[in-house]
Amino acid sequence: MSNAELKLPGLSGGLVAVVRRDLQLAWRRPGDVLNPLFFFAIVSTLFPLAVGPDAEQLAQNGPGVLWMAALLAALLSLNSLFLNDYEDGTLEQMLLSPQPLPMLALAKSVAHWLVSGLPLVLVSPLIAMSFQMPVRSTTVMMLTLALGTFCLSLLGSIGAGLTVGLNRGNALLSLLILPLAMPILIFGARTVSLAAAEDAVSAGLYFLGAYCMLALTLAPFATAAALKISNE
Repeated sequence: MSNAELKLPGLSGGLVAVVRRDLQLAWRRPGDVLNPLFFFAIVSTLFPLAVGPDAEQLAQNGPGVLWMAALLAALLSLNSLFLNDYEDGTLEQMLLSPQPLPMLALAKSVAHWLVSGLPLVLVSPLIAMSFQMPVRSTTVMMLTLALGTFCLSLLGSIGAGLTVGLNRGNALLSLLILPLAMPILIFGARTVSLAAAEDAVSAGLYFLGAYCMLALTLAPFATAAALKISNE
């Protein structure tokens, strides 16, 4: 048996341990889960009340509104990705850990998506009902949101690593991440709009999938470098 095969269980065990720890902490602090979820629901449901019950207008504007609300809700929770670890000293232990730092950064991103992104995906069909979106559009929206929010968690980890411990780091984090998040917003909302018009949606889904794979490949290493820079 090779050395790589011997090390694999330890590496996967470290990733699972970090994810489990963050999920347990989120369970003890339900506000970390509920705040982005309530923000997404409130912003999305206020729009139909403001523009009126016109079904055609709601169906036309719904994808953009839902995607913008999801983007802002995801940004709302990114600042705390490494903040608690920085304050209690866990981040220093991660930097000194024998486990590869990119793998630990990936574990933090996965846990963040499970806590902040996945609930948005699961609650989105209920919000879509207020926009009178058809079933096909709702299904495509859930798929695009799953890919898009995971990308945002990966990209957000880079900005969170750079701004951890800084005063007003949340505003700086938004400025760093928004340019990278714009393609996700544009293609996500456009793909759902095409689904509502009974057009092909494969191009948008392929783009989001490719963007997600690119972020999954590069973001953990960029996050690890950002954390080292911030803690020098």
